[in-house]
Amino acid sequence: MAKDKDNGSSIRPLEDRVVVEPLEAEEKTSGGIYIPEAAKEKPQRGKVLAVGPGKRTDSGELIPMTVTKDDVVVYGRYSGNDVNVNGKDVKILREGDILARLTK
Repeated sequence: MAKDKDNGSSIRPLEDRVVVEPLEAEEKTSGGIYIPEAAKEKPQRGKVLAVGPGKRTDSGELIPMTVTKDDVVVYGRYSGNDVNVNGKDVKILREGDILARLTK
C-alpha cells in the first residue's frame, strides 16, 4: 500500500494491478543534444509504489504478483490509466502491461 507522507491517505490497487510513478523523460540525448519539451516522448519507465494481491483463477487459486514495491519497471507507452492521487501523477496498470523489471 502506498502512503502519501503529507496527509496519510493511501491507494491500494486491486487484483493484478500495480501503481507506478513514471520517471522523468531524459533531458538530453547521449550525444549531449537537449530535447525540447514538445519533442519528449512519454516515459516508459517507472517506480512501483504499490502492488495488488494478485489475480484469482476460475478455481479461486491466487496467482502471486511477480513485481514488488520499489521495483523499477518498463511498461508499454500507452498502457494503463493516468490518475492524480493527492497531487501526484501516477499510472495504474495491470501486471501484464509491464514489459520488464530493471535490475541494478
